[in-house]
Amino acid sequence: MDYWPNVDAVCWFAREVFPALRRLDKRLVFCVVGSNPGPEVRALAEGDGVTVTGRVPDVRPYLAHALAAVAPLRIARGVQNKVLEAMAMARPVLVTGRGLEGIDARDGEHVLVAESTADFARHVTALLAGGHCDLGGRARQLVRARFAWEACLPEVVALLGGSAEAGAGTGATGE
Repeated sequence: MDYWPNVDAVCWFAREVFPALRRLDKRLVFCVVGSNPGPEVRALAEGDGVTVTGRVPDVRPYLAHALAAVAPLRIARGVQNKVLEAMAMARPVLVTGRGLEGIDARDGEHVLVAESTADFARHVTALLAGGHCDLGGRARQLVRARFAWEACLPEVVALLGGSAEAGAGTGATGE
């Protein structure tokens, strides 16, 4: 949590978006999970309902118990592993368009795209009401289809100068 785009994302979300979400439901908690949180990120824990964990041995328990994962990136380049991790855990993901680069997920089918406080509030309201119940499952299916070893290894082997068939026979399962 010391990489500037991540710092910007969580600080913006905690200061500008999360207070509006807490007005919708006081039970909501925003957990900032990531290693090396700097002073600006650690200070977010002073806000109502905000927890900053620092490094954790396994992010999966946090995702498993979350209403949704948020990736409110305003600055992003390349595929965001944090988005793929949440999708692979079959969690609803609220993400900005910038956070979807290279993932090819569709808004409303695999993820919920949110750019503003109003967007986040609309999506959280729907999730709290039980909406989007199949979203996480479709997100996981997309990750397994496009990012599992079976899908990616043949292309990697070909890029390294081997044959795609050689990579396909490795027995990698992606699990």
